Amino acid sequence: MQKVKLPHQVDPVKSAVKRSDYQGVIASKDMERLLGAVVNCDEWVDAEVQFIKDAQGLTVFHGHLATQVTLICQRCNGEFDYPLNVEFCYSPVQRSDEIDLLPEAYDPVEVDDHGNVDLLQLLEDELIIALPIVALHAEKDCALSKDDMTFGKIEPENERPNPFAVLKELKRDQE
Repeated sequence: MQKVKLPHQVDPVKSAVKRSDYQGVIASKDMERLLGAVVNCDEWVDAEVQFIKDAQGLTVFHGHLATQVTLICQRCNGEFDYPLNVEFCYSPVQRSDEIDLLPEAYDPVEVDDHGNVDLLQLLEDELIIALPIVALHAEKDCALSKDDMTFGKIEPENERPNPFAVLKELKRDQE
């Protein structure tokens, strides 16, 4: 297998019949949504995609993605490198009612009218999902230590008289 640029569109059924294996790279400059979510990304995303027919005759493609991104630490606002390593496994479907027929191990992906899958968008989605919800350095690497972090104290609110106290007095008068 030769390291090449992966195609942006692929027909998974034809590729599975040929038992195609792709080992190559994707230019990160083509992944605009990923670039918008990170400070910086390596120039290339290493990708491996394998197309097969499983024992049930289903078309399946699975693989691995790897790249390095730079994120901003939400604790100290410093930049740090974060490795992204993603495993995926998909089975193409034509209609949404076919999704329930797939085994749980396979994620469904809808194909377009020509039977193609937008591989670039799908792999970009996988990388975005792999980003941490809150980007933080490891505590030992962070510029802020626990001692540097301060938390304010909330002053207790002044006690106000209960507006329903008048009703309580009226109830007592009736008894």
